[in-house]
Amino acid sequence: MIELKNLSKSFTKGHDVLAGLTCQIPDNAIYGLVGANGAGKSTLLRIINSIYRADKGQVLIDGVDVFDNEELKKEMVFVPDDLFFFSSYSLYQMAKFYQALYPKFAISFVLKEAKTLHLDINQNIASFSKGMKRQCALLCALATKAKYLFFDETFDGLDPVIRKHFKNLLVKQMMKQDTTIIMTSHNLRELEDICDNLGLLYKGKILFEGEIASLKTDMVKVQISLKGDFDEKTFADLDVLAYKKIGQVATLILKDGPLAKKKLPKLKPIILDFLPLTLEEMFVYQMEALGYEFNEVL
Repeated sequence: MIELKNLSKSFTKGHDVLAGLTCQIPDNAIYGLVGANGAGKSTLLRIINSIYRADKGQVLIDGVDVFDNEELKKEMVFVPDDLFFFSSYSLYQMAKFYQALYPKFAISFVLKEAKTLHLDINQNIASFSKGMKRQCALLCALATKAKYLFFDETFDGLDPVIRKHFKNLLVKQMMKQDTTIIMTSHNLRELEDICDNLGLLYKGKILFEGEIASLKTDMVKVQISLKGDFDEKTFADLDVLAYKKIGQVATLILKDGPLAKKKLPKLKPIILDFLPLTLEEMFVYQMEALGYEFNEVL
């Protein structure tokens, strides 16, 4: 388990990039970290990987401090948003460089996937497009077979087909190697179909986080109409996040979907529809319940 304990970091006096951030990331999971540009996502990943040192707080993996821990670093790999390659290196040369650092590195994986993706392993990476460079970085990271993978703006520059291919590779890696993956994005939809957990980073803190499966099970949108007059107080025994009534039809966002499905039919409604919510809608209503405007956060 990765534990982030009260992390704080500032680069200029009076401006905290991270401000007492605390959270736990379970093993063998894909954790998505979303937030607007400048929210602190890149800084957080750099602190976890000991590129930056936190002003306060600790990063622990299985109870061990990560900073400057050479043994742990053999099981960690970080792909930043601003990719780095040696200027004259080909993909094959970069793979050999990674192989020297990571004892479990599978160069056969890079060669196989490069062929599938039509990447010339002997061509200078500097001549590749932005998307091709991203593919090279992701292939080398996955080939390390490290236990902890960190990706900043994971799929930036990839077209939809290539993005789907790499999402499949990430899931396979997690299943085969018991890997823990943390990936950042400013796009909630980009992470929705691959992550187990999502955390929303805002002004240096985790504002909201949860398991996607639980969010999708628990939160529900309901359209209901009852005989006679009714208002929001009619549903006082349910956890209502949002309520809107037009005419005789009310739309509710309820936090406890299973309980609502038991109780609402007992009101003998004229209309009762349970509608699915997108993950973005779920986050919107959660943010509003916390007193935030979603558009200001993301």
